[in-house]
Amino acid sequence: MTVLTAPARTAPARARSRYLAGLRTGRGLTGLALVAAVALAGLLAPLLTDHDPDAQGPLALAGPSAAHPFGTDDLGRDLLSRVLHGITTDLVLILGAVPVGALIGCSLALLAATHPWADTAVQRAFDLVLAFPGLILALAVTAVLGPGRWPVFIVIALAEVPLFGRQLRSGILVQREREYALAARVGGASRPRVLLRHVLPNAVDPLIVQAAVALSVGVFIEGAMSFLGLGVRPPEPTLGSILSQSVGYLATRPTFAAAPLAATTALVLGFTLIAEALNRGIRR
Repeated sequence: MTVLTAPARTAPARARSRYLAGLRTGRGLTGLALVAAVALAGLLAPLLTDHDPDAQGPLALAGPSAAHPFGTDDLGRDLLSRVLHGITTDLVLILGAVPVGALIGCSLALLAATHPWADTAVQRAFDLVLAFPGLILALAVTAVLGPGRWPVFIVIALAEVPLFGRQLRSGILVQREREYALAARVGGASRPRVLLRHVLPNAVDPLIVQAAVALSVGVFIEGAMSFLGLGVRPPEPTLGSILSQSVGYLATRPTFAAAPLAATTALVLGFTLIAEALNRGIRR
């Protein structure tokens, strides 16, 4: 029995070591540094600025100054404060919605592995979600719930469900045909035990790469929904809503869009580099 269970225990350990090796590369370290810098700036917002992000002032569209390092927006609000608090709002939504979508998707993938009819039903459910482009899905959810935090949360989670589900399902289909899984079944192990004890530990590791990709997609979804007015309600700042405000002033005040665009780009690039580093590590 020891021989049969060894692969399920050693394969994840080997995968984790490859992931760590990938993160130590230039891509991995750069991605981690970008994400950490942006996240730390958001967390330290109360210490980095003493301006209320929602407080309007008399200096509308003012340029960078000692009092307002990033200038002010069209309502005289401090842009540095709004960008830093917007980062926090974005990260709270993304880091909450992506794990929920991953949990639902992985649970459905496990359900699909129990019986052929369950697999068919789950696959059709995934197809149904994937049939709706992200914007259409956002419009549908917002039409029912109205704009706000919850619609953004729900759309991000729903968009990730089929991606995580299909990733795990593919891993299960491959692993349960391996010799150690077949030997466990021949040895009398029940189907649920083989799935949970032997197959699942070897199938979940690629989901770490998918999680990094999902976080970058979440940034895009939040930004797009807020840009279109479907996201978090004003005056609460998000990176997407600040970018939406700046569009009308790109010709006269291009620095208005610089700060939220830089923060969004750093987050997306950072998560993308982390995903690439993890993917390269697991392929070694």
